[in-house]
Amino acid sequence: MTSPQDLTGFGWSNAFQSQLSLEDMEASEPARVVAVHRNGLDVSGPGFSERVGFPPTDAQDEESWPTVGDWLLVAKADHRPLRLLERKTLFKRRAAGTGRRIQLIAANVDTLLIVSSCNQDFNPRRLERYLILARDAGVMPVIVLTKVDLVDDPTPYRVAAERLMSGLLVECVDARSDAGVAPLQSWCGPGQTVALVGSSGVGKSTLVNTLAGNTEQATQPVRADDDHGRHTTTGRSLHRLADGGWLIDTPGMRELQLVDSEAGVEALFDDIVALAAQCRFGDCAHDTEPGCAVQAALADGTLAPERFRRYRKLQAEEAHNSASIAERRAREKGFGRMVKAIMRDSRKR
Repeated sequence: MTSPQDLTGFGWSNAFQSQLSLEDMEASEPARVVAVHRNGLDVSGPGFSERVGFPPTDAQDEESWPTVGDWLLVAKADHRPLRLLERKTLFKRRAAGTGRRIQLIAANVDTLLIVSSCNQDFNPRRLERYLILARDAGVMPVIVLTKVDLVDDPTPYRVAAERLMSGLLVECVDARSDAGVAPLQSWCGPGQTVALVGSSGVGKSTLVNTLAGNTEQATQPVRADDDHGRHTTTGRSLHRLADGGWLIDTPGMRELQLVDSEAGVEALFDDIVALAAQCRFGDCAHDTEPGCAVQAALADGTLAPERFRRYRKLQAEEAHNSASIAERRAREKGFGRMVKAIMRDSRKR
């Protein structure tokens, strides 16, 4: 098996090494999933990069499927996929559209770079969703404000971003040059994995090109009429960075619906959660109940009405989506048990 020292540069750590048995170490080797296709997985490890099939699984849960950033054990002899290793972190969302399925975004990420730009694309509500995504994945978020060359002073954008969450790191960069992205280098060192998220046109592809020290991603100009960019990244992919780290780029997400994100919502709006704990009644709905600390804060201006409305909207959306997913999973598990029972009965006959 490839030595752990050789794998460290790919993001390998003790969290993955501890999952291997002696048999695993003798007969297999780890590979990092760098891209997912309909017909297989592009994987890389020390000394090889190739496309392999999907590992065998009988699980119904979408979270058991491979995604970019995963670690896959492959057979030494022929690189036949054997199994996925347990992840350190996982980004997911409810898939766009009317369905109720989960879409995996990336796995085993250390830092999430949430990219916005100093123009009309700057949207605090969208940034809040990404921050919740990071909190639920257990990953540190960093807001990256691009296109600072388009404004006289990016300070108002920085201040607005910093107000979204206490202690939030915000970096203003010029994605076109190495010097311009220098503030991000501390998260892009050897063995580190960062993921980029953000809407189309905020400069993610330019940022990838500069951090990777090449022109891997095509770029498109911004439309002058509304500052919106043309979508250039069409799939998630893992890129090697100039400083030895790894970067997962993602397509611009027009829709980011939350699921299994109750803890993330509460962490982002911890000030409202703290106020709610001071209400007279434990089941206070924060409407017209007497002794409501939230309503008192709204009345004296301590809590902004718009922030409270966003909290309630995200809270309701998360609860609805999570309930829908849970119901579907329960139905699929019940159907799977029925199929297995029928197969057992047919074999007995």
